[in-house]
Amino acid sequence: MSDPSVRYQQARPAVPVLHEQRLDEVLGAAPERGQWRYRPRRVGMVWRSKVFRAGAVIVALVLCGLVILALVREQTGPEGFLVGLGLAVLPVPLLMAAFRWLDRVEPGPWRNLIFSFAWGACAAALVAIIANSFATRWIATATADPAGADTLGATVIAPVVEESAKAAAVLLIFLFRRREFGGVVDGIVVAGFTATGFAFTENILYLGNAFGEDQQLGSSGFASVTAGTFFVRIVMSPFAHPLFTVLTGLGFGFAAVSARRHRVRRIALPVLGLLLAMGLHALWNGSSAFGPYGFYAVYGIVMVPAFGLVTWLAIWSRQRELRTLAAELPAYAAAGWLTPAEPTALSSMRARGMARDLARHWQQDRTRGRAAARAVAEYESFATSLAGLRRRARHGAVGPDFGARERELLHHLWQRRDIAAPALTHAAHLTHRPNVHHHRPPMPYGYGYGYGQGPGYGHGYSGPAPQPYGSAPPTAHRRPSQ
Repeated sequence: MSDPSVRYQQARPAVPVLHEQRLDEVLGAAPERGQWRYRPRRVGMVWRSKVFRAGAVIVALVLCGLVILALVREQTGPEGFLVGLGLAVLPVPLLMAAFRWLDRVEPGPWRNLIFSFAWGACAAALVAIIANSFATRWIATATADPAGADTLGATVIAPVVEESAKAAAVLLIFLFRRREFGGVVDGIVVAGFTATGFAFTENILYLGNAFGEDQQLGSSGFASVTAGTFFVRIVMSPFAHPLFTVLTGLGFGFAAVSARRHRVRRIALPVLGLLLAMGLHALWNGSSAFGPYGFYAVYGIVMVPAFGLVTWLAIWSRQRELRTLAAELPAYAAAGWLTPAEPTALSSMRARGMARDLARHWQQDRTRGRAAARAVAEYESFATSLAGLRRRARHGAVGPDFGARERELLHHLWQRRDIAAPALTHAAHLTHRPNVHHHRPPMPYGYGYGYGQGPGYGHGYSGPAPQPYGSAPPTAHRRPSQ
């Protein structure tokens, strides 16, 4: 919770809880020690620590980063490395901002995105350099054809190795951060950050080598190898690696929203996405083999349309998340968890941003204003997660822990309700969202307006209502067990 001033100040609608058993009944039902089915694993308790696991991942990525730094610096030289670094960093903020914009509806935690970028820039790049070099040398030795080995390495080996290495980051987050990987947009964003990190390291290598070649040839200006490499890799195709890996992310994203009973589909979709990424990567790397204009033909006929299609799909998925909010949250508003205007406000990015601004300006000082705006942003994020969870439940894509996850999200919403609900309702009125024009906008928290004055907890609601999944009917002025 962002603002410690936010407290439970009214009764919440009822949340189902399990029937409690007496302690002696539980202990009496336990079998003898020799009959225990579940036994402690024979591993050290240190590995179970989240801090230790996070530290191990960080150390591993740092070591990979140091090794890749030494390899790139050795190949490019000190001056080439600095030039490559300065030029390669230019598209990174733009790409990261674009992917983060797609993730605005339900922002994922930064730790996942930082891990993805670091994996691409360090671990995946290290695997690619070592594996590509080893495979190319082995093919050259076996065939006694170095030129053919380079071509085969670029068109076959590199796409397979690089896309597999980048896909590993998406797979790890899909497996170990499953709650934070809820759909297509999450797959696109995680894959995009991973590929952006990989392209960053690769661009340092290519631009640094180009600068070293110019130093040997004495060339400079627009006719230099560095300028040509910069134009092709940074100006024309900064989206190339993100586009390849986003296909893998789409496969994982579609698998995340597939029903749990469709196991074959949940496995086949990521594999299909990875194969498409490898195929498009191979076509891009082998474009020079199609003649002097092969590169431009592949760029115009394949890469640009593919980029446009993926961009459209990403924006469509983002809008679909907003439509999910409008479709799923009214059940919670009718049950008393939200005001009637909140579902429509939460389904509008304009109203969401306005609500954060209202919460900030309604406070008496800047510190409390920032805390209030952050509370509203968190409220919007939890509400989006709740709507997505309910939608996946309709399609059978959630596990047996759905009820616990729903109650957890409702708990987070209720903690921030006093600040967020008035701001969102007021923003809905100001933006003239449909179905809210008849609601009187509330005053900000602390200005005499209160919630929880009776059943319904909002404007214009009375009587029974449909309930959210797994929830009992709301009971006014009742505090559930903590």
